[in-house]
Amino acid sequence: MFDNLSDRLEQAFKKIKGQGRISEINISETLKEIRRALVDADVNYKIAKSFTENVKNKAIGQEVIKSVSPGQMMIKIVHDELVDLMGGQAVDLNLKSKPAVILLAGLQGSGKTTFAAKLARYLKNNKKRNVILVACDVYRPAAINQLKTLGEQAGVQVFAKEDEKNPVKIALDALKYAKENDINTIIVDTAGRLAIDEDMMKEIRMLYDVLKPDETLFVVDAMTGQDAVNTAKAFNDVLDYDGVVLTKLDGDTRGGAAISIKATVNKPIKFSSIGEKLDDIDVFHPDRMASRILGMGDIVSFVERAQQQVDEQKAREVEKKIKKNKFDFNDFLDQVQQIKKMGNLKNLMSMIPGMNKAIRDIDIDDDAFKQIEAIIHSMTPYEREHPEALNGSRKIRIAKGSGTTVQDVNTFLKQFEEMRKMMKKVLNADPKQLKRMEQLNKNLFS
Repeated sequence: MFDNLSDRLEQAFKKIKGQGRISEINISETLKEIRRALVDADVNYKIAKSFTENVKNKAIGQEVIKSVSPGQMMIKIVHDELVDLMGGQAVDLNLKSKPAVILLAGLQGSGKTTFAAKLARYLKNNKKRNVILVACDVYRPAAINQLKTLGEQAGVQVFAKEDEKNPVKIALDALKYAKENDINTIIVDTAGRLAIDEDMMKEIRMLYDVLKPDETLFVVDAMTGQDAVNTAKAFNDVLDYDGVVLTKLDGDTRGGAAISIKATVNKPIKFSSIGEKLDDIDVFHPDRMASRILGMGDIVSFVERAQQQVDEQKAREVEKKIKKNKFDFNDFLDQVQQIKKMGNLKNLMSMIPGMNKAIRDIDIDDDAFKQIEAIIHSMTPYEREHPEALNGSRKIRIAKGSGTTVQDVNTFLKQFEEMRKMMKKVLNADPKQLKRMEQLNKNLFS
């Protein structure tokens, strides 16, 4: 995500490295590079120019505090300015009505239908809402079937009338159904077009006027860059929507849409979507996104994802087993399942500070655990509980059963043992030492 922009900004910051303080002279080249990097990332030139001017005004004469270099200070200023440009803080959905109505709008191919299912699942699991999806795309072939399939995967009901061709009638019937069945949230998936046209705008406006939605969200493909921003402006002129959803952010190496859209339409980005799995949805936090753009990762989102999947009781039991060196293959398999539920592996790893660049050119398959799972599944219950029991003959049998080699089995066992030792070491570490490490990490952005 945003690889090109991150690299360019990193190069720009190097130009001020080693200076004793920040001055107009020694940052001029840095600011030029930042502006070029933003424009190449498909950020509007006026926005890029205004951005660098704001950075310059904040940076000039800035005293460099102890333990922080001018380069680090500059990164801090750019980080804060990026946060402001993208909206400052996360904005929640307004879901006060009963039922609350969320209307989705956007061009065809923006990922609107998939996002509808992701949002339904998110509201059901994270906000404990009773949700139905409403199929109002009556034009695209198989649109209703797609929504039904996704709704089933998300574990939510889909309201559809396949013989009805009037989306307004469908939406009103869905609203009536929700009121009669104690459903507190309806998400309306609407038709998209390949381009903005008058008929499309009339239809979405009619739905807007009839439903009076609590939230109208414009769904846009981030990969289209400045075109996404222009489309967002055109829709806002007609619809006056409440927020933006950026989809396909995992495929966007530039970042122009994420940076420019708030400044252009003055509407917050409320969600981002970063993959095809239904759990691949994030509340948009400008500060976290700024950190990712600057190559700093997003450890807060990583921890939040982990917390959503982790069973606290199980986690405590595992911790006890680690301390007693009783962590076995059953426990390991449980951890693997939890990690898989968190979403795309490469995206998850990129959230860890310093990892994004290291794994950029590495192809990390979501099936990366398949071999490990096959090896563990080929073990007997006794072997899973007693890793030390795996002798030569057992390894041969496990290798044959899992379709791997004895070398593969040995490699996994070595990694497992190293991981076990490391986990025990971390859990038994001196709390004071851990606190000092934590404070060092917070030093710059506290």
